[in-house]
Amino acid sequence: MIDYQFNILEKSREAVLKKTQNLSEEQINKIPEGFKNNIAWNVIHLLVTQQLLCYKLAGKEMYVSEEVVNSYRKGTAPDPSKPVSLEDFNKFKEELMLNIKRIKEDYKKVTSFNSYPTSAGITLNSIEDAIAFNNYHEGLHTGFINALLRAIQA
Repeated sequence: MIDYQFNILEKSREAVLKKTQNLSEEQINKIPEGFKNNIAWNVIHLLVTQQLLCYKLAGKEMYVSEEVVNSYRKGTAPDPSKPVSLEDFNKFKEELMLNIKRIKEDYKKVTSFNSYPTSAGITLNSIEDAIAFNNYHEGLHTGFINALLRAIQA
């Protein structure tokens, strides 16, 4: 069952990478009217949320810095005075795929997990719960990315 969850994660992230591969720096940072964030924020938020759910709640060291976490966690928004460079955006996209390989190995080493009630009303009680919920979360933000793409290309 866990391999199935990892497959969902991989396919979801491949789709995000494909949809964002030829965008300009202006496009990834644009916040269209009616939106609270941009494509760059959503992509980096995917990385940060997975780290918080699957590593921090398991008491493991995250692969992203606290600075990045604090800038892209739930409840944050992009700072228009600090656009994400294409170079940084591409590095974060590389991390998305690297972290699939990492979680496949690292989840086996999880021996404890801090229960967490999500804002969706679902309580995570294990690393497996976190991996499954993360896939749900990634689906939501893939939808947001799709909507942003339509808005910036209109």
